[in-house]
Amino acid sequence: MLADALEHLVSGIVANPDDVRVREKDLRRGRMLEVRVNPSDIGKVIGRQGRTASSLRTVIDALAGDEQIRIDFVDVDRRGSGRRSDHRGRRH
Repeated sequence: MLADALEHLVSGIVANPDDVRVREKDLRRGRMLEVRVNPSDIGKVIGRQGRTASSLRTVIDALAGDEQIRIDFVDVDRRGSGRRSDHRGRRH
């Protein structure tokens, strides 16, 4: 449910919504949602000084309740290689 909600929110922000993918991973200290977007959209997802990324994390935190969720933002070109953004991994 959280991955679907995050994918829906990010798809509404970006210019290439078909390239948005959210993958859920289980980690030792909780879950992680990895958001992959087109390289041209990574700036829109992070926002000025990370404000958009922070807002997305706030919404997901509210939906998650007491569960620990980490969100990583990754830009991906068409070949599938990824580069993590500077705003990855802040735990909430």
